[in-house]
Formats: sequence, C-alpha cells, structure tokens
Amino acid sequence: MLDKKITVMMPAYNEERDLPGLLSRIQLALDGWADYRILVVDDGSRDRTVQIVRDAAAQMPVELVQHPRNMGLGAAMRTGLKAAAQESDVVITLDADNSQDPELIKSMVERLETGFDVVIASRFQPGAQEIGVPPFRIFLSHLSSAGIRTLIRYPGVRDYTCGFRAYRAETLRNLIDMFGDNFIRENGFSCMFELLLNLRALHARASEVPLVLRYDLKEGASKMRILPTMWRYLITLIRGLLPVSWRVVSGGERHDYDKKS
Repeated sequence: MLDKKITVMMPAYNEERDLPGLLSRIQLALDGWADYRILVVDDGSRDRTVQIVRDAAAQMPVELVQHPRNMGLGAAMRTGLKAAAQESDVVITLDADNSQDPELIKSMVERLETGFDVVIASRFQPGAQEIGVPPFRIFLSHLSSAGIRTLIRYPGVRDYTCGFRAYRAETLRNLIDMFGDNFIRENGFSCMFELLLNLRALHARASEVPLVLRYDLKEGASKMRILPTMWRYLITLIRGLLPVSWRVVSGGERHDYDKKS
C-alpha cells in the first residue's frame, strides 16, 4: 500500500479542543505503511484551529486550506474533495471531532483494493458501536437510516450519513467531471447523503466496515441542528430520486441551511 498516495481530508470548524489529539492519532495510524498527507479545510474557524494545523505541519505532513468565512460542511467538503482527488489515489474523509478511530483507515483502504469505489465506516454493520451518543440521537439516526434504506437501494450501503469514508480518487474525479460543482449542492450535514446518491448514479461500488463511534472522546459541542438537518435530508432524498440529467445542470440556489454556528 506504500505505492498508494492517500489524502486524509477533514473539514474543521472551531475544533481546537479535538483536533490536536486527532492529528496525533492519524499520524500513529498511518506512519510506516502509508504515503499520506492530511488536508484540513478550515471553514472560517474563530478559535485556534488554524494555528493548531500550522503548528502540526512541523511534525507531520499536514496542509491547510482556509475559507474566509463559515460556509457550511458541504462547502468545505466540495473544497477538500476537489483538492484531494487531483493529487491522490485514495481519499479518506473523517470528522475533525475525534469521535472516529483512524486505525480503521488501513482496513478501509484494503477493502478498496478488492474492487470497491467507496468504503463507509458504518454504524449499522455487525460489530459497530455508538459510545456516548445521546439515546435520542441514536433513535433518530437509526430511524432515518431505516427510512432511507427503504426508499433508496444502494447495494452494500446501510449507513448513508457517516462522514468517515474511503474513496477511490479516480471515482471522485469521475463524479466531479459528471456533476461539476453540483457533485455537492447541500451545504449542511445532508451533503454526505447527497454524495452517496450521486455516487450511486455513477454506479460506484460500495462496501462497509463496522465503526465504533466514540462520542465520549469528543470534547467540543455538536454542531448539528437536528430538525433543519432532517428537513434537508428529505429535500436531498427528493432531489436524488430525480433523473441524473436534472441534477447535473449547473446553477441552482445554494443555502447555508444547517450551517455550523
């Protein structure tokens, strides 16, 4: 796997409490077997996130891209995935809140090499756990996941919203070529769902590995606003059921509907 160039891309907004520990965990997980870089897209943070990334660059291969203001998770994903896909063989995305274990990256990359285009760290595979997650959040995530699986048939996928994924960079480039900037139109948390719907239109092959989600390690507060996010999932679902030609067209209003704040 040393011949594969891996970019670990993380959108970050006010993650000064969780980012230092996560960067160290990524370095420990990848040193020795991976040719990697870490790309942090700072989405207009008002804390020390930017300085933490700059300091870390003296110790590990970290690069920083900055948005001049907070534009939302989807905007940060657009920026990061477009940059990462052009200079990598594999792109890993994960949350910057330290709730997902980078040790899982190696098995995700190995799964990609068996012929898949995207591998998802899933909360809905045997062996998965959700530690420290509020019960109401667990209930909502499982309910929405069941509803999505009923309406959307994507072979190999059970978790449509988790941000911890491994992508074949060539597949991302093909996705961007097909959709342009509309490969992600949602600027909120629903962008992860939208990405999978568009990959499904590309007939990308998907697989999952079980995730142990550790909210007990997360020090910063959650930035998700549940009701607006659920509404945007519904809008994204409706759009995803439209013909691909309707989704590819340029333009369309973009919103900061569940923008991090």
